[in-house]
Formats: sequence, C-alpha cells, structure tokens
Amino acid sequence: MSSKKENAGSTRKNIKDKMATTTATPVASDVKNLELAEQGKRRIEWANQSMPVLQSIRKDFIKNQPLKGMRIAACLHVTTETANLMITLRDGGADVVLCASNPLSTQDDVAASLVRDYGIPTFAIKGEDNDSYYAHIMSALDHKPHITMDDGADLVSVALTKRKDVMDNVIAGTEETTTGVIRLRAMAKAGELKYPIIAVNDALTKHMFDNRYGTGQSTIDGVIRCTNVLLAGSKFVIAGYGWCGRGLASRAKGMGADVIVTEIEPTKALEAVMDGFRVMSMEEAAKIGDVFVTVTGNKNVLAKQHFEIMKNGAIVANSGHFNVEIDIPALDKLSSSKRITREFVEEYSMKDGRKIYLLGEGRLINLAAAEGHPASVMDMSFANQALSVDYLVKNHKTLDKKVFPVPQDLDKRVAKLKLEAMGIKIDRLTSEQEEYLASWSEGT
Repeated sequence: MSSKKENAGSTRKNIKDKMATTTATPVASDVKNLELAEQGKRRIEWANQSMPVLQSIRKDFIKNQPLKGMRIAACLHVTTETANLMITLRDGGADVVLCASNPLSTQDDVAASLVRDYGIPTFAIKGEDNDSYYAHIMSALDHKPHITMDDGADLVSVALTKRKDVMDNVIAGTEETTTGVIRLRAMAKAGELKYPIIAVNDALTKHMFDNRYGTGQSTIDGVIRCTNVLLAGSKFVIAGYGWCGRGLASRAKGMGADVIVTEIEPTKALEAVMDGFRVMSMEEAAKIGDVFVTVTGNKNVLAKQHFEIMKNGAIVANSGHFNVEIDIPALDKLSSSKRITREFVEEYSMKDGRKIYLLGEGRLINLAAAEGHPASVMDMSFANQALSVDYLVKNHKTLDKKVFPVPQDLDKRVAKLKLEAMGIKIDRLTSEQEEYLASWSEGT
C-alpha cells in the first residue's frame, strides 16, 4: 500500500513539475499535447451547435454572474460536451478546474483546447494509469473547491478519505451517474456524506434521454467501431434493463440483433418481455450469446462461470461506469495468453482453445472506443448540471447533508427550453380543465 502512495505522490510531483515548465499557457494543467488544441476547439464549437439549452443558460449566466466567486472542481468525462459545460460555468463567474472521471474517456484534443483556448485548468490524458488518474483528482482538489461536480463519485470519495483538508471549503455538489448516486446514498446512509449533493442522474430530462437514447446509441457505436462486427443476426446479450439497458436493447434490435436481456428485478424483467425481448438468466445466455454488454452498475455480472461456457469468439463489453461489472481477473486466470488484436480489443485465448474478446479494458465502451453521447442529448444533462449548481449556491445553507433530486421546476424548465429549441409547441390547460382536475365534484 505504501508503494502505491509513493507512486501517486511521485506522479503528482511530475504533474506539478510539468505545470511549472509549461510556457505555452499560464494555466495549470496536465494534458497530452497542447498542439492538439486547434482540432479540439473546432470540435467543441461543433458540439455547441447542438446544445441550445446550455447556450440559453450560458447567456443568462453571462448576464447575471450567479457563480461569481465560486470555485468548482469537476471530475467528468473530458469530452466536447463537457467542455461546453465548463465554459458555461466559467462564464457564470466560477473558477473551474476539470479532471477525468475515467482513464479512457478523455478526448485529448478537447483537454488541450480547454487549457489553451479557454483558460480552464484541466488534468486528463486518455489512457492514463491508475496513479495518474488519482493524482489528477488530487490536483483538482488542490483547487479547494466550494462545489464538487462528479461522474461516479470518485472526487467526493477521495475528498472524504484522503483530502479532508479541503472539506471546510465545500458547500455542495452534484453527481451525474447512476453508479455515483448509489455510492453517495450509501455514504449518506452511513453518515459519511458531509454536504448536500444533487443527483442530476435522477432528473427526468437526464435519465429518460441521456441514459436511454445517449447510452443506447453510443454503446452500439463503441462496439462497432472497435470490432466492425455485424449486429444483424447476432445474439446480443444485455445485462440490466434500467434506462441504459432499455435504450441499448432498442438500438440493438433496430440493427437486426436477436436481443436477450438478463435481470435480477422481476418487474424490469417482465417489462423486457413485454417489450418483445427474450429474458433469461446469464447462465443460459452465456452459452448462446455472441455479444455481451453489461449496464448494471454492479460487480462481477459476467464472471468465471460465464466465461467457462461462452462460445468461441464471444465479444464482451461494459457500458456501466466502472470496469468491475466484468470479472477481468477471472478471465485472466482462465486464459493461457492474451494479445491486442485491434485498438481497444483484447483477445483472451482460453486453455481449451476458445477465444473471448474483451473491449476497452472492460471500461465504458461508449467513451473508450467512441465519443460518448451525442451533444443534443447531453445538452439536457448538462443544462441540469448548470442549473443545479446555481440552485445549490443559492440554497445550500437550507439543505441537509443528503442526496437530493433535481428540483422539479428546474427539470421542467430544461424540457421546456429543449422543446422551444426544437421549434415544438405543446398545449396548455384551459382554466376549465385546471378546475376540473383540481375538483372531485364532477363525476359520470
């Protein structure tokens, strides 16, 4: 354990040395290559065109400066969409620093542009090792944030365990993912959560769209990019039928796959059946599946007993936040050798001659091998983030140290702004209809 701490400390020292010798920009950072910035800037601008709701909030933030004086540390996937959120927060008066929430999800050109073109300190390199990943989180916490912004709750966890020195400054935070919300609610239940956090993931305009349509499309994109496999006619096994699983199943079916769902929750399993999918245990699915994708938020969903009975050539991927959903150590033990066959594809040769292919090191394949969710759906998710931060700055003193939902009026505001941006008008209740819905006197 001590050697790991020493390695992390050494990595952080290297980062600080690099910061001290960077002459191209005065902004503290650790990114792959600042020369990638021009490409990153073009891509950030391209994404911005599909984020009209966030654009609207940014204009309001520029005018009213609601985040003036606030220091924000964000641990998020460093993508073009995230860049536009960071710019919005900065333009609202916040002093922002960003680090990656996953070692494989960073877009290096975007990280470079955030530093060079937008003056936002960024600590993220695609493919960074574990020590660098946590050193980057430490660098973000060196910012002594008032607000934490998380995607998986690693920033909060490190702050509460290894960086208690920053806790006096923190007033509130937000969390973007299902996995992170689960961790934070466990912290709150154990009495370990020290400040209020808004679960952005639970907003209707987040999980009903980002999780379903975003994860569905981007996961298929990631699997196809790194394998070029034909989904039509394949048996596509999805572990978990939450909002992410629903979206993925719909998209895989649309590509012609024979979709199989595995579940532990009876109601969700029944819903999958009613939606037209085959439902079975993973023990059964493992024998016949061609492509497996986990989206559960739990660990060892694909385990030793499943690898032992998979077909030769089975493809295994994860689109949940952490790579624990696939028991990779068990896969290592069962194999006689492994090699990289394509970018983000590891071929495991089993001792009985079968081959199993693991994608993206078992990390979220939609960001490891593809670009993550389309900007138009992240527009709503990040609008919720921005509005939630604004809400927390104004209301943190009245909130308990718990996990809270996005206030309903903010959620509806995001939906309304999205519809307006799409040029769609909806009906309104008449006074007679409002009176009818509020009364009980009228019957048959």
